[in-house]
Amino acid sequence: MSEPNSTQGSFDYQLRVYYEDTDAGGIVYYANYLKFAERARTEWLRSLGISQSIFLEQNLGFVVRRVEMDNKASATLDDLLTISTTIKQLKKASLTFEQVITNQDGTLLCQLNVLVASVNLQRAKPCAIPEQILGALTRAL
Repeated sequence: MSEPNSTQGSFDYQLRVYYEDTDAGGIVYYANYLKFAERARTEWLRSLGISQSIFLEQNLGFVVRRVEMDNKASATLDDLLTISTTIKQLKKASLTFEQVITNQDGTLLCQLNVLVASVNLQRAKPCAIPEQILGALTRAL
């Protein structure tokens, strides 16, 4: 895995496809693209100085509310994938990410739109994104 790359408005995260990521035919199992996208979003937050574990201690979490995923081509064992993430929409209690997964040849493999909501975990209700996170995300746009 290489170091994440961040430019104004987007974030690139790379990972290698391992045997455990593939099905019996050596192709990445479709649900693993969701895991790869989650890792990229988490690493982007980490690069902005946002630790999700601290917010969990405060009963705040980010939950995926909706995912649209369009699989275009297959990744295979040993491919080096790049997950490019941008914020499509930022609201008071939610944000929508657009994520594109490509391989080392630049082939588009998967496109995702992910709506994430800020939730008070104790009450299981939506809540405003804390100012610390909102400010960091706004500066990253």
